[in-house]
Amino acid sequence: MTQVVILAAGMGSRLGRSLPKPLTELSDGRTIMGQQFDNIRSAFGSSAHVTVVVGYKLEHIIEAFPQASFVYNEQYDQTNTSKSLMRALQASAAGGVLWMNGDVVFDPAVLDRAAVLINRDQSFVTVNTSKVSDEEVKYTTSAEGYIKELSKTVRGGLGEAVGINYISSADKATLLRQLGRVGDQDYFERGIELAIEQDNLLIEPVDISDLYAVEIDFAEDLERANLFV
Repeated sequence: MTQVVILAAGMGSRLGRSLPKPLTELSDGRTIMGQQFDNIRSAFGSSAHVTVVVGYKLEHIIEAFPQASFVYNEQYDQTNTSKSLMRALQASAAGGVLWMNGDVVFDPAVLDRAAVLINRDQSFVTVNTSKVSDEEVKYTTSAEGYIKELSKTVRGGLGEAVGINYISSADKATLLRQLGRVGDQDYFERGIELAIEQDNLLIEPVDISDLYAVEIDFAEDLERANLFV
């Protein structure tokens, strides 16, 4: 059974909608999270266990996806994705966990590519090397090709982190410990970075530059995502 977590607790205020951002409708009639559920089912079948971390206007998400399990981040307005992921990993069963930000519209083939590493139980971060913008989380790699740095402040980044990642069964406790240590306003990437730095965690970059993956922060992101779906 594949365990999948969707981080959807935030207020997503930059998009300027009244509903939680994952419930934003795409041009094909599905919501962002609806597309994610379809992609998960397509890659892993109906046995995939999906947990959604909720916070802001949670009742709307719970109503839309009754088939999921839910973890509540009651401090959703004071914390960032590090604490949402921490709660989800604490609630997870034994084994590795695939997780994604609840505002990413992506090619179903991304998860087919990811499944190869999940079957191997290898921790990874999906990356896009075709663009590197200041606003996004960027990465560098070690001489061996594993992720070295992972943050918005990386200089000379090789590309951007897409927001779809996996932590292996062997690495989960280490990441969980680091997520507990980072600041409330830190993104989960800070926990990964510390686990690499202090615990020598080996996280592979999975290049999906040839596939689409759009994080929806602004109206123009939504317009771009709608060209693909």
